[in-house]
Amino acid sequence: MLIALIVGSLGFLLYVGTVVWLADWVLGTHWLVELAYFLVAGIAWVWPARALMFWAARAGA
Repeated sequence: MLIALIVGSLGFLLYVGTVVWLADWVLGTHWLVELAYFLVAGIAWVWPARALMFWAARAGA
């Protein structure tokens, strides 16, 4: 479970850093491009986080 905490925290920090870095390129483009980017970026973290939580729950059992 400690591994899941470390991997999840580092992965989340890397994800946020990457999303913010890419947002600099997206901002100023057409509003539909911005909308699509932020919708995808705001939801894409859910599936890896979900998989990590299920893995941690199995590993702890």
